[in-house]
Amino acid sequence: MIDYFAANLWQLWILVVILCLLLELTSGDFFILCFAIGAIITAVISATGVGFYGQLAVFVIASVLSIFFIRPPLLKRIHGKRRERPSNADALMGRIGRVSEAIEQNGYGRVAIDGDDWKAVSSDGSYIPLGQNVRVVGRESIIIEVEKA
Repeated sequence: MIDYFAANLWQLWILVVILCLLLELTSGDFFILCFAIGAIITAVISATGVGFYGQLAVFVIASVLSIFFIRPPLLKRIHGKRRERPSNADALMGRIGRVSEAIEQNGYGRVAIDGDDWKAVSSDGSYIPLGQNVRVVGRESIIIEVEKA
């Protein structure tokens, strides 16, 4: 049994690739993706008959090189040159949306932004009719504060 695994370590590396790609889905920072790249390169090397310690060295070297040479361009492409990367509700600040349920005077309504529907309140407490374009100017928990755009 051990001989089988020793002869077919490439299968283990493919499992590492799959696991890393699944974990990357939770982070989205391209860090774990670098280990998946290292594992896929190691799986190819493993199929050629390189020993375990050689495979381990290839995995470490390929992963480190990926972190330094592949991850930065990916981050730059996704996030641009901005150092600050707002996420979730913080990324809504300044965005334009459309009122999907009228915002009552001194009350609540709903605003659609990029397919998401947010509970909203007018920044000055005024009535905002259905279909009006609005700009997000603040938020309190999951309730966004908007003004007419």
